[in-house]
Amino acid sequence: MNVEGKVVLITGAAGGLGHVVAERFARSGARLVLVDHSSDYLNERCADLRDGFDASLIGNVDVTSRRSVEALVETILAQHGRIDVLLNIVGGWSGGQPLWETDDETFDRMMNLNARSVFLMASAAAPVMIGQGSGKIVNIAAKPGLEAGATNGAYSASKSAVIRLTESLADGLKAHGINVNCVLPSIIDTQPNRDAMPKADFSKWVSPDALADVLLFLSSDAARAIHGAAIPVYGRV
Repeated sequence: MNVEGKVVLITGAAGGLGHVVAERFARSGARLVLVDHSSDYLNERCADLRDGFDASLIGNVDVTSRRSVEALVETILAQHGRIDVLLNIVGGWSGGQPLWETDDETFDRMMNLNARSVFLMASAAAPVMIGQGSGKIVNIAAKPGLEAGATNGAYSASKSAVIRLTESLADGLKAHGINVNCVLPSIIDTQPNRDAMPKADFSKWVSPDALADVLLFLSSDAARAIHGAAIPVYGRV
């Protein structure tokens, strides 16, 4: 699963999953471009990767804004000249109420953060990869994207959209030598999730390390024949 020397763009790199994924790819020899909405938080969380590996940090990026995303890609091309792998890690969860009690702000936030971010990042990266004749895009969907519960309608809809976006991208880009796939975690073992569900059995959840291994596989040439897959990563949930 070799990604040595590959330019790997990771959104949400300062988050609980993003940092673990970034470290896994750094130790595999990738040239990292780590992106987050907060420069201060990104520098605080990822200073070890910047100082110890081949990693550049780009903060103050709004992945729900086309202008911000296009400026990001221009910066990366000026620095590295290519994008070999795009990992759309950024995302979030809101829920806890029936759909008819969900406010517009919550619905829009879920669709923007989880689905629009994938749409915009892929739209900006795809032409670069087409020009290269190669590339990998891996998106983070979720198990609830396959079947919604009573109190997570907006979140489930946004993650279902990620699966459909993945399929469409894969079908359109496979002729250009570009693989597009997504993973479907159940519950990722991060501190915010532990705080939200303190009585849960964390041992059944998916560890960020385990998920990072799957992302590394999908980003490598070992996954060259996989297009448009939605891969379950459920742990024991």
